[in-house]
Amino acid sequence: MMQSYCQSCGMPLVDEALFGTEKEGNKSEDYCTYCYEVGEFKQSNLTVEEMIEICVPHLKEDGMAEEDARQMLTSFLPSLKRWRKHDLQEPVVMNKKSFQIVGISARTSNANEITVQAKIPQLWSDFYQQNVVGQVANAVNQVTYGLYSDYETDVNGEYSITLGLEVVAADEIPEGMVVKTVPAAKYLVFTSDKGPFEEVVVKAWQDVWAWFASSDVERTYTGDFEMYDERCANPKEAQVDIYIAIK
Repeated sequence: MMQSYCQSCGMPLVDEALFGTEKEGNKSEDYCTYCYEVGEFKQSNLTVEEMIEICVPHLKEDGMAEEDARQMLTSFLPSLKRWRKHDLQEPVVMNKKSFQIVGISARTSNANEITVQAKIPQLWSDFYQQNVVGQVANAVNQVTYGLYSDYETDVNGEYSITLGLEVVAADEIPEGMVVKTVPAAKYLVFTSDKGPFEEVVVKAWQDVWAWFASSDVERTYTGDFEMYDERCANPKEAQVDIYIAIK
């Protein structure tokens, strides 16, 4: 059973006593007892910003720094069912064979990416400054991949992020670059909205997390990737696919 979260405050629903109730008295599958009773929200006029302020002190009690708590909630809560502005689109299932990419890599975690030490924006900056696309001479095409691999555990642990291009053979690797294998797997493919690419990618990942939070489908953490193809030619009107490996 996947861990479920209250779709209002984000509290992990680890115990049946924490579940709220529906009108008929049965347990709510989505909301905790602090947010929801007898089919109604206890504070029905609450905004997501007010909910963040309510949750920050609880995370501080658990030992999280205030700034980290606020950043985590700001990125997590808007993806929950109560606050979501749009319905989640159903992802497409796709089987893919393994392939290799050559590019530049960094080691980070989701917790690190919401701090000032975030590494992914710097990696993108290096990707353009070093002209990785121009340096990978034997690239199959001009599609850029953002590969998440070498997961320490799951969504909470460290992982490697590699920005690179697909190659047929990784025999000529430019200095300072790495070769990574995108594993053969069954993938769920999520497609972002169209818009500025930094914004649509963040929003698409929130949709990915929200989708898995309310689904029994399990991730394998063998390797996931973002695909930036010709739809990203205009970075202000970009559309990106995110491939998540599943069991």
